[in-house]
Amino acid sequence: MATANKAHAGSIAASPVGELLRHWRGVRNLSQRALADQVASTQRHVSFIESGRSQPSRAMVLRLARILDVPIRERNQLLLAAGYAPLYREAGLGDEEATLVRAAVERMLDAHEPYPAVVMDRHWNVATTNSAAGAFFGWLLDDGDAPEPPNVIRLMFDPDGLRPFVRNWEDVAEALVQRVHRESVGGFPDAETVALLEQALSYPSVPAEWRVPDFRNPPLPVVPVEWEKDGLALSYFSTVTTLGTPQDAMLQEIRIESFFPADEATAAHDWTAA
Repeated sequence: MATANKAHAGSIAASPVGELLRHWRGVRNLSQRALADQVASTQRHVSFIESGRSQPSRAMVLRLARILDVPIRERNQLLLAAGYAPLYREAGLGDEEATLVRAAVERMLDAHEPYPAVVMDRHWNVATTNSAAGAFFGWLLDDGDAPEPPNVIRLMFDPDGLRPFVRNWEDVAEALVQRVHRESVGGFPDAETVALLEQALSYPSVPAEWRVPDFRNPPLPVVPVEWEKDGLALSYFSTVTTLGTPQDAMLQEIRIESFFPADEATAAHDWTAA
């Protein structure tokens, strides 16, 4: 009988949803018992789901995803892995039903004038900007044609992009690449993010140690970017805004980065009048 049970246990196929849940439990540093307590279940049941010995209900998948704070895009993947249809949309700002969100984002960009603000997607591609950002980056790049869509990571690391105009480039670039590393931990680094990071790290004079995430040293709360071109020196720091409780994967992933002056000289510069 023992031999038969052992053979049966060995025949259990790996569970796709179980593997995903085990990943997210590790990311959130939760034991099976702690997760079970939070979803009003048992450690045995959580263990059975992860091993493939038990098929979770749709409600249980969503409950586990909520407790583990799984991003919306990955919640859809969890549902698919468990054999259920995706719940959340993946349409973004261009969708007809995102009219209110789109209007809110436009108001935020307009309200931030005369300082620059940009909207980026999950891969750091710039989706839209306010007029101040358009004038600011146009000045830095001599109104040249940036790759479409412009990508913040590539522009900051490329010697032919924004990099020559950043006086404290090494400090800024290290903080930026560690930010990409940290954000990648929040989900599965997709192929585009991995390729973007690899490209950034392959540019000249990028320290090899930046390839490894540094989670021991907490990031500084503010890293001003010191820009200089044609004798004009400006310093900005930025804040990042995300949408609260979105029901669309792409809307959850957009980030509105607003640049604030770090000194009086920068505060006095009005890009909308340029």
